[in-house]
Amino acid sequence: MGQSKWSFKTAVELSAALKAREVSAVELAQDAIGRIERHDDQINAICVRDFERALAAARDADARLARGETKPLLGIPLTVKESYNVAGLPTTWGIPAQKDFVAADDALSVSRVKDAGGVILGKTNVPLGLGDWQSYNEIYGVTKNPFDLSRTPGGSSGGSSAALAAGYGALSLGSDIGGSLRVPAFHCGVYAHKPTFALAPSRGHTPPPFEPLPLDRDLAVIGPMARSAADLSLLLDVIIGPDPLEGGKAYRLELPAPRHQGLRDFRVLVVDSDPVLPTDGTVRGAIEKLAGDLARAGVTIARSSPLLPDFAASSRLYMRMLMSFLGATFTPEVYAGARTGAASLPANDHSLGAERLRGIVLSHRDWVIAEGGRARLKAQWRKLFETYDAVICPIMPTPAYPHDHSPEQEKRRIRIDDTDYVYADQLAWPGIATLPGLPATAIPLGLSPLGLPVGVQIVGPLLEDRTPLKLAELIERELGGFVPPSMFAD
Repeated sequence: MGQSKWSFKTAVELSAALKAREVSAVELAQDAIGRIERHDDQINAICVRDFERALAAARDADARLARGETKPLLGIPLTVKESYNVAGLPTTWGIPAQKDFVAADDALSVSRVKDAGGVILGKTNVPLGLGDWQSYNEIYGVTKNPFDLSRTPGGSSGGSSAALAAGYGALSLGSDIGGSLRVPAFHCGVYAHKPTFALAPSRGHTPPPFEPLPLDRDLAVIGPMARSAADLSLLLDVIIGPDPLEGGKAYRLELPAPRHQGLRDFRVLVVDSDPVLPTDGTVRGAIEKLAGDLARAGVTIARSSPLLPDFAASSRLYMRMLMSFLGATFTPEVYAGARTGAASLPANDHSLGAERLRGIVLSHRDWVIAEGGRARLKAQWRKLFETYDAVICPIMPTPAYPHDHSPEQEKRRIRIDDTDYVYADQLAWPGIATLPGLPATAIPLGLSPLGLPVGVQIVGPLLEDRTPLKLAELIERELGGFVPPSMFAD
């Protein structure tokens, strides 16, 4: 059985077809399951299959549709990143010692997806501890990019992006602290939205064996991934809203409407590169073309602004605060090694690598000072968004690169044009939105000359998630969006 007419449809299209009785939820689930069984031996995106329960959920969705029920995701097949608790399924975060950990309860967001009628096909692969832009671990092996199996699909939501690109369901749930939603979307040519910090409660998106308690993990968010911009809003609206365990029943969350409804009303600052981490000719060229296309469509485009916060300074601050948070769970041996390394750094070494090392052993006193720096950064962004509605900028410096599983990421290198850069310095571009907690929507911009996806992120004002999401929809309508990978189009 080849590709059906439904395999690459959007969730919005599938929802309309289900309501019109053009297709059943069971047929959609069977189509997606068939694609997984046909293609996933090559891609390895789905690390935990849950087909029996998916088909039962689809049968239930069909019965509810027949009764005239309406729910936002009723009958829509989707996947969930391995790091989310799904009752009865393993949650490992790729950590070998946790390979037998089985979640007792659904994560809050998973419960909301099920309540909205979503049909969960299974869980998608991740890197060890969600700590890489490649998605491989000892438990589940390597996930490959559907556009080129020799290259990364991105990470840490790489299984989700590969699943979407291969037509395994219309939606996926991912997460992001160092670009883990946006980077895989970029590398697999799909869409993702990093919400405003703490907009979607992350209870149950918990590394095993910790209890799934309400907790805002600094900088980290959960969010939607899809093959179209409108689908991001569909899934986002299901998962946002306060956690009932934290008094969430007492109030409802209403996000502001998008600032504009038409392209020509948007004022956009476009950034294509920076000396802190340059982008290669392919990425710069794609952003250049986008800027020209948007200007022709009537968008007000600026190419530079003194209002943009200093990228070098904010990148250094992000490295320190990110590694201070992540370093809290490092083993005593690794932490001790970092202390020794940080103590031996010259005071005038302000490289991003030096800031990461200092961050691991940051004192609480220094973290409080850094938090003051973040407050000033947020104020700068607030000021910028009085003049602009969105900032379009890179997600990564190059399209997907070949798998590199050498153990020490700080020793890996990424080639940008003809120069090697430190692999971990790629954190800088995702960090532009992560550190101030801003919403950012990742969109595809077509394929490179090598046939690899290229994309950008649209950074919006705090809590105004609907503005970058709307701009993403308008760009998709005007200029096109997701293109299926040719080798998995059947």
